Amino acid sequence: MEFTINRDAFLKSLGRANGIIEKKTTLPILSNILLEAKDSKVKITATDLDIIYFEEIVPQEIKNEGTTTTSASVLYDILRKLPPNAKVELNLLSANKLKLVSGNSKFNLLCIPPDSFPLSEDSNGQKGFEISSQKFLKLLNKTKISISNDETRHYLNGIFLHKTKLENKYFLCGVATDSHRLSSSSVEIDQNVNIESIILPKKTIFQLISLLEQANEALQVSSDKSKIKFKMSNGALISKVIDGRFPDYNKVIPKDNNKILEIKLDEFKNSIERVTTVSTDRKEGLKMFISKDAVQLSVNSPSSGEGIENVNAKFNSNELNISFNSRYLTDIASQIENELITIHLKDPGSPVLIRDLQDKNSFHVVMPMKI
Repeated sequence: MEFTINRDAFLKSLGRANGIIEKKTTLPILSNILLEAKDSKVKITATDLDIIYFEEIVPQEIKNEGTTTTSASVLYDILRKLPPNAKVELNLLSANKLKLVSGNSKFNLLCIPPDSFPLSEDSNGQKGFEISSQKFLKLLNKTKISISNDETRHYLNGIFLHKTKLENKYFLCGVATDSHRLSSSSVEIDQNVNIESIILPKKTIFQLISLLEQANEALQVSSDKSKIKFKMSNGALISKVIDGRFPDYNKVIPKDNNKILEIKLDEFKNSIERVTTVSTDRKEGLKMFISKDAVQLSVNSPSSGEGIENVNAKFNSNELNISFNSRYLTDIASQIENELITIHLKDPGSPVLIRDLQDKNSFHVVMPMKI
């Protein structure tokens, strides 16, 4: 194998693939990246056994086709330290040695033969469908905030993706919950789209988010019961899905919360940030005393002191005292697009529903705290 490639293009692709690789692994081959020079393209593949990511880039020249694997972190570090737009030449000298030359720099990198690189067959029987990469990115961002970190309930460690129907329209819906809060976001899809209901793992979600932030073209999605594939213009990510049953989340969505509170989003976010400063670990709850035209936010920390602030608001009911985990509210507020945040309440002990008037297809549910 021998080819010449632009440093910047190579570094970009390698950076995306590098995110898949586990930093601590007992299998040396999993620290490596698979490089294939074939048919006028260089294909980079990385895997952690649960996720496979591959991308094709066009090199400046391929002198000899071939395949090898070498350390992803070492190769990435070398490329990062080379000057921009440098020409990089790679030449496989033997099964265990890859020579890299760029300008006055020369490296001999250790390799592991490619036949021990673990690759599951990319057989995906399901017919795929197309979705806007930016709309899907928004769905992931709006729901990721409620993913659970509780390893004992592994089925909550991801986003539940499924097809739903509402008023004769069909949606790809994403839902996440950690049992204290729930986030849901939907994107309209064609009624003929078939997708298995699956739970997308957390690592896959964050990897996808970083890929989609750099993408503008449509995303091709196909899935079966055990795997899901996301195909972009020059690469693809294939992931195992979480084996488990996601709970019936519809049961926890409040239906009769008719006490409506409206606050300017920026004022609400900034006030929370200020009053929670007295709580160093953010464990103290945020108390909200709601009246007709104002909300008093307060935090009382036994070790640091007290913070109180009043914010203008509109409330269509009698005075109400309620408390929340402040981080849950700031996480949700960060995903609201409208100038106002709209909170639907019932009583101090019942879950609240938070809606975004700018995005009718997304909502959040939060359990209050008992203080």
